[in-house]
Amino acid sequence: MTLSTLCITLGLGVAVPQLYGFANPAAFRDALRRFPRNTGLGYVLMAIATAWFLWHVKQENIADFSAFKPVMYGGFGLLGLGTCIFLKDFLAVRGLALLLMLLAKLVLDAQKWHPSDWRWVLGVWAYLWIIAGIWFTVSPWRCRDIIEWKTATDARVKIGCAIRLAIGVLVAVLGATVFR
Repeated sequence: MTLSTLCITLGLGVAVPQLYGFANPAAFRDALRRFPRNTGLGYVLMAIATAWFLWHVKQENIADFSAFKPVMYGGFGLLGLGTCIFLKDFLAVRGLALLLMLLAKLVLDAQKWHPSDWRWVLGVWAYLWIIAGIWFTVSPWRCRDIIEWKTATDARVKIGCAIRLAIGVLVAVLGATVFR
């Protein structure tokens, strides 16, 4: 995937849901507040994160690990499955945390060699995802608390939507112009 395509996809993926938040802040608030304990969505996010991580393990070509790859596949696969069975509390947050860290790797790898200084926008954004991913993995209830605070009033919902919309549009515009 090219950096341009990645940026346009990420930018629009972040920006478009914010339009719904502006149009219907109460429904947006309710959906966000249900997210942390949504077990069904947690299963989906964990399955995607586990499969994506196993794909990264498969792509790894360090000779020191080649003898251990079958064990690593099984171990990491069982870890993903075990998380779904034994850590159902805040499973959606844990799955999101893993996806944020994997997405950050994708973004950092894509922007690494681009000559424009605008690549640092993506780098900072990716490192914020890594920090959030680590933090939400260790203490997933913090995600719930942040969502509760950010959605306490319609004004906060709209301000949050405006910030995320601006970031999404900026990244999409960078993808369509600077990163072509």
